Amino acid sequence: MSATIPILPVQQAAVPLERDLFLRTLVRELANVLDRMVGDAEASSFISMVGQAIGRQIDRMYKAELGVVQLDVEQVASVLVDLKQRIKGDFFLLELTEDRMVFGNRSCPFADKVIGRQSMCMMTSNVFGVITASNLGYGKVELQQTIAGGDDGCRVVVYLKPSPEAVAAQGREYLAS
Repeated sequence: MSATIPILPVQQAAVPLERDLFLRTLVRELANVLDRMVGDAEASSFISMVGQAIGRQIDRMYKAELGVVQLDVEQVASVLVDLKQRIKGDFFLLELTEDRMVFGNRSCPFADKVIGRQSMCMMTSNVFGVITASNLGYGKVELQQTIAGGDDGCRVVVYLKPSPEAVAAQGREYLAS
């Protein structure tokens, strides 16, 4: 005689799955596949291309909503913080000078899916760089600390002109297109 095992309706199953988690996991697994197939440097390049396209889209959205053709430096800094806040990052402005903007971050939009996947930080680099360069003519983004790299938070420096400090910094340079 066999015992009958009760079957839960699928909708009641305790499966921790929703759109946000699914999309973060999707991006992480795409980064994993790229890392394995072409290596971290090339994976970063592919993710950079996606980040550039997203950066251009976001830049157009903010300009349209604000009714401006070009953002000034304060607006760029505000947009960079706001866009990260909207996607569940915890970015904040630490410093704004004529030469650079420095941001801190306590929470990655990719949450734990970013751990060990530095290539995913190219999204931040490219979105910040594209928006900055599009509006101010130049941007160089240096990811000094990242959650992906094992730091408690992120420290992102966006240089606004090719100063000696910017030239010496490890980062990606963006020019107005």
